[in-house]
Amino acid sequence: MSCAISVALADKNKKVLLISTDPASNLDEVLDTTLSSAPTLVNGVKNLWAMNINPVVAAHEYKEKMVGPYRGILPKEAIEQMEEQLSGACTVEIAGFNEFSKYVGDEDIVSYYDHIILDTAPTGHTLRLLSLPSAWNDFIADNSTGSSCLGPVSGLAEYKKLYDNVVDNLKDSEKTLLILVARAEKLSLIEASKASLELSNQGMQNQHLVINGVFQSNDDDTIAKAFCLKSKEAIDSLPISLENLEHTNVGFYPKGVLGVQSLRAIVNEEIALEFEGVKKELEKELDEALLGINSWSTLIDEFEQDGSGLIMTMGKGGVGKTTVASLIASKLVAKGHNVTLSTTDPAAHLEYIAQDNENLIIEKIDPEIETKRHVDAVIKKNEGKLNDDDMALLKEELSSPCIEEIAIFEAFAKTVAKAKDRFVVLDTAPTGHTLLLLDASSAYHKEILKNSNNEMSDELVSLLPRIKDKKFTKILLVALAEATPTHEAKDLQEDLKRANIEPFAWVINRSFALTKSSNNLLCQKGLNELKYIHEIKSELSQKLVISPWISDEINNEASLEKLV
Repeated sequence: MSCAISVALADKNKKVLLISTDPASNLDEVLDTTLSSAPTLVNGVKNLWAMNINPVVAAHEYKEKMVGPYRGILPKEAIEQMEEQLSGACTVEIAGFNEFSKYVGDEDIVSYYDHIILDTAPTGHTLRLLSLPSAWNDFIADNSTGSSCLGPVSGLAEYKKLYDNVVDNLKDSEKTLLILVARAEKLSLIEASKASLELSNQGMQNQHLVINGVFQSNDDDTIAKAFCLKSKEAIDSLPISLENLEHTNVGFYPKGVLGVQSLRAIVNEEIALEFEGVKKELEKELDEALLGINSWSTLIDEFEQDGSGLIMTMGKGGVGKTTVASLIASKLVAKGHNVTLSTTDPAAHLEYIAQDNENLIIEKIDPEIETKRHVDAVIKKNEGKLNDDDMALLKEELSSPCIEEIAIFEAFAKTVAKAKDRFVVLDTAPTGHTLLLLDASSAYHKEILKNSNNEMSDELVSLLPRIKDKKFTKILLVALAEATPTHEAKDLQEDLKRANIEPFAWVINRSFALTKSSNNLLCQKGLNELKYIHEIKSELSQKLVISPWISDEINNEASLEKLV
């Protein structure tokens, strides 16, 4: 949607800058242009520039900006100490935010373009990003000690005016429009509703809803009728917080949207063309595509062999990680195992998929609860040991926004540790967020040590070795048989392998190729899926299972059963 809007504005002779703040960005693929962390002119569109903000690269540049001036002046040991201090999770977060802030709060940059479009990371990550300016502003304003987990507060204070501008611009309805994008599905719209409320509470009142992939058909085909009805019911029963928003419906495009011409087709509301003989072609090619695909029962049997362990679902937001995690938990419970189903995703909705069973524990790592628990524990541990000044310093450090990430990370480690003697099925946060979590483990360890009286739990010490242990941990990459989810999962797999973590299997979710529909557009969609099924099967995965698209709302054991 961000690409389509950007192309449409550029075609009206507006100067447009499109920025992705998603660590797992796919602007390059949609725009067919190689992008970097600086604005790049998009192929085939005059007036449109695009860029990706990479938080890890930004953190490296931020660190160098802080440390660079002292190289050759201070001793080597002092430089190393500075670098270590700036290796924490906060640095990645604030550095990425600085880049984001330039394009929202720096009037010189803002005035150069007619429009700046921000393609943000999935909901939970974005909510955190947008709440950062006030959190960091409060920390800078209230800090009296001159130090922080990011080095000298004086280094942060220079950004205070910029952060103030960011907050003002985001809250200004004349300047900023927030576009919430959802599929025509109840769960997707519930998630958009939560985001709408939270962002409205943060002052972003000017909102618009885009409902994407709305399927319409008068066909008698059972699947087509069910898909059409499911879309209509979801739109007709919008959550209250979305009811009063202006909204735009975008049609169903069976071949996905890649390239500038297909983006223009969306804006011009072109109807997807139907082709003859698609159903026969799909039937002919499907058998070959499914050769060598694993069954769900075989996969569950393999999980069972060790009697316990950690199973993690990973992938792009919106591909069905929560559903797959719930399915696996349900199957293991049905076989008599003790199972904990948990999520670290701020936007997850496990509560809609809960099942009553004494062998199943469902839990959610809640940032607010975990932060309070962490802060209270650290203060209690140090009461009576620190003098008043040192305690004041500790409390100040515990008010830093990055403490929330540390608290969540501790809870994540505790959940993983439970897999020693039961199954833990962990529905992880979307791709980029999860990678940062895993990548930053040593940095988190340093941060935690710094404010926990130099003690670290066994769970934290053992966390990364457990995740790298193939017997203990099995990672499932969840994707749709479409270009963007497949290639983002591929990038995630490469990153995991660089960290010596080997994914156990891939799951393709919501496949129309498996529905046996005779509707022309859905057969086109199924036929288009086959090339991604072939790519995953032959180039990317050791094991692959596929679940069909189903018409049911997935909220009980019977609906989960239809996925297998």
